[in-house]
Amino acid sequence: MDYLHFSRCREALEKRSVSSVELTRQSLDRACASQTKYNPYMAILEKRALSSAAQADARRKAGDRAPLLGVPVAVKDLILVEGEKCTASSKILENFVAPYSATAVDRLEAAGAVIVSKTALDEFGMGSSNENSAFGVVRNPLDPSRAPGGSSGGSAAALAAGDVSLALGTDTGGSVRQPAAFCGITGLKPTYGRVSRYGLMAFASSLDQIGPMARDAEGCAALLEAIAGFDIHDGTSAQAQRSSYLQELISSRSLDSLKGLRVGVPQELDGISLEPAVAGELAALRAHLESRGALVTTVSLPHFPLALPTYYVICTSEASSNLSRYNGIHTGRGASGPEELSIEGLYSHARGEGFGEEVRLRVLLGTYALSAGYYDAYYKRAAQVRRLIYRDFAQAYKGVDVILTPTAPESAFELGSRTSDPLKMYASDLCTLPASLAGVPAISFPTNFTKPKLPVGMQLMAPWFAESKLLQVVDTLQRQGIGGVV
Repeated sequence: MDYLHFSRCREALEKRSVSSVELTRQSLDRACASQTKYNPYMAILEKRALSSAAQADARRKAGDRAPLLGVPVAVKDLILVEGEKCTASSKILENFVAPYSATAVDRLEAAGAVIVSKTALDEFGMGSSNENSAFGVVRNPLDPSRAPGGSSGGSAAALAAGDVSLALGTDTGGSVRQPAAFCGITGLKPTYGRVSRYGLMAFASSLDQIGPMARDAEGCAALLEAIAGFDIHDGTSAQAQRSSYLQELISSRSLDSLKGLRVGVPQELDGISLEPAVAGELAALRAHLESRGALVTTVSLPHFPLALPTYYVICTSEASSNLSRYNGIHTGRGASGPEELSIEGLYSHARGEGFGEEVRLRVLLGTYALSAGYYDAYYKRAAQVRRLIYRDFAQAYKGVDVILTPTAPESAFELGSRTSDPLKMYASDLCTLPASLAGVPAISFPTNFTKPKLPVGMQLMAPWFAESKLLQVVDTLQRQGIGGVV
């Protein structure tokens, strides 16, 4: 029996059908097998995992019934785990050992979760296909010739392969949601500030968020409940009330979450070229919602088409600032150049050897956008458009409860098919970027109305701090058979 699906895992642990140590060994064995096939891991933490599992079994024997107690979890290798390497899939950090754990990791381990692995990613989170890693391409377990999405493709692949029950990813412009869509799982980007960024290596600080990934909404709810909440160590952490997401989701099952739900579909989607399978799934989901009593209407997000250029100006600008710390002297590996190099030469050598092509490209773009004479034309204007996107969402939510779009315009594309065309690669995030810029929560979940060859993800976006609404709606759909469990 597959005990690694979260709900079955939790039930089996509570009934003592399996111990956490036994479950963890199963997870570790699967991870080792998947590594040779799909390359989703930067590290498999056998010693740490088995020790944590033994502690979880002892806690359960003493009467602890925490939802995540003894559950195997994977963590993206952009999030610090004390005493373990954290490479960001970059050569410049290939030997860096985390001196402390991220707040999200501390909260996971306090809840009794067992961290079994660190997952691969696009270097520093910069990519949409997991092809921008210094340590090899990640393959989609559902079709190894195709991309698992990025940058949290390692976490998504670990779930799709059935290696773990839950995983943490990070989402800057869609890096939890787009891999979730490509791998047929569920992924949530929380409201900006809902989950602490302390211990998360920064890519674009005003956009980065740690987010839960699972095979269904129930798993995402349990994981979010463990990691959400104010953190004094993070200046952008929101002091919003923390919810009991899992219990609220379970309690909502006695109600009809779809009847009377006001769903808005942006009219601006007409300007996006959707793959036929994606367009078909969107139409079918809309019809299903209406058949269940939801009120589906058209809404306008006038600045939706400007999200792509706005995002890439802002994220590259912030990346050029954040990654300046990796100079080979204070942080990052040293250069192998001649000893007589100047300080500028040492920096150049360290970054040239340590950073991959995509990272260098984005740092250069961001440095240009922030440079004298160009700041007002690019970064300042992008910040102004970002505010307009925020206002578009605020206005739309006066008339609807959630907004529906595809997660991506297409299903998983073939590896190598977009590496020579950055603009085509960036366009994969067309539907996820607006929520990131506005800071609203958004969830991706698979659908299966037309039984497409590859998974298709749909995205729901809700007002700020309304994660419970998203989780409950998606849970209702999944209990109605919408989207198969991988």
